[in-house]
Amino acid sequence: MISILGIGLSLALLMVLAYRGVGVLLLAPLCALLAVLFSPATPLLASYTQVFMPALGGFVVAFFPLFLLGAVFGKLMEASGAALVIARAIVRVLGAQRALLAIVLACAVLTYGGVSLFVVAFAVYPIAAALFRQAGLPKRLIPATIALGAFTFTMTALPGTPAIQNAIPMPYFGTTPFAAPGLGLIGGGLMLALGMLWLSRRAAAARAEGEGYGEHEADTAPEAPPPAAGALAVPAVPTVPTMGFGRAIAPVLLVVLLNYLLATWLWPALDTGYLALPQYGQTQIGAVRGIWAVIGALAAATVLLVLLQRRQLADLKATLEAGATASVLPLLNTASQVGYGAVIASLAGFALVRDAVLGIAPDNPLVSMSIAVNILAGITGSASGGMSIALQTLGATWLEMGRNAGISPELLHRVTAIATGGLDSLPHNGAVITLLGICKLSHRQSYLDIFMVAVAAPVLALVAVVMLGSAFGSF
Repeated sequence: MISILGIGLSLALLMVLAYRGVGVLLLAPLCALLAVLFSPATPLLASYTQVFMPALGGFVVAFFPLFLLGAVFGKLMEASGAALVIARAIVRVLGAQRALLAIVLACAVLTYGGVSLFVVAFAVYPIAAALFRQAGLPKRLIPATIALGAFTFTMTALPGTPAIQNAIPMPYFGTTPFAAPGLGLIGGGLMLALGMLWLSRRAAAARAEGEGYGEHEADTAPEAPPPAAGALAVPAVPTVPTMGFGRAIAPVLLVVLLNYLLATWLWPALDTGYLALPQYGQTQIGAVRGIWAVIGALAAATVLLVLLQRRQLADLKATLEAGATASVLPLLNTASQVGYGAVIASLAGFALVRDAVLGIAPDNPLVSMSIAVNILAGITGSASGGMSIALQTLGATWLEMGRNAGISPELLHRVTAIATGGLDSLPHNGAVITLLGICKLSHRQSYLDIFMVAVAAPVLALVAVVMLGSAFGSF
């Protein structure tokens, strides 16, 4: 019982200190060791060096290329101005009369194409500010509008998204980024529809009251706020680029297309028997093709982006180095949370916690998985962190339960990914704090709308996907 108390105190401290802005890189090992202190039979230093660190290192080994390439690609899209061109083109087509939808789709296209949500938020915000002012919409709705396009369906639900939240389940379940595409599209469509319904009703109410944009300081070139704990460094405001829409969006389209071709056609068609050799981990292509597909797609898109935008990149070396550097902190933060989960799973009291979670719906792991992942994402304030802890501790168990219940690994993958995108966006989430800083608004002004589009809508979509998956399986 005292071990369970330690786990509870550790999780509570993790949530409270994360909300206060303490970096997870320090917080995760300290909270893990606190839990160990409540398990007297568990050696303290051994838990750190023999449990925490190997789990951290294993995550880095598995996912470093994705963090690296994703950050570099996003930085190149920002520095070249390609992200800005894409956003402006979408806004221009839809116009001020569809300001909400224009900003949501601009963010969605960029994030689905592999651009970091932090880059997207900073690139799109000045456009949103001008468009909302022109349309007479309240500025306080801008953070929720950006969040809907960047933090929700393109991050967790849409099949093929290169987001790390869609990549982490692949090694655990042997799946690809396109797992359960039908359910992913339904879940993503529900998030978009529910979010737009909320934003539209709020905008209509504001118009009826004659609220307007409001009195705010200049919005065209906001200063970059310091990044929240665990967030990527906020990019500088890009200069106005001179390029066509086709040249700007070509690398984004290549990410999506190549990701699909590599995962479903090329890698499975090659002779990869060498993977069974000890020096290659004695594995098979099914276990790595998803990761390989995202790596190949992002690498090829990065090369294409450099070739197409070389003139726009005044200092290519500095931009590449900035992107590479920006990948390190998010990687290590998430890896530290994986280490934390490994330590918690090694404690005697965790068996009772595990049995309680699995006992929620013993015949349907989709339910227990959805609840556990969402709660852990909420506690850590991180979608990838909460998912990593859950899969580190219970991934193999859920996979076995799924097999026994006739539930496909693809369905487990999609439900896990969607489950990360609900409670992760509570007020202490780093992306929420950074977004509000970019928009120069407070939680009091804008968080209710962020909650409705980035917490409530994804949770409702998750419930629908779990019900459909339980009834009809993966599709």
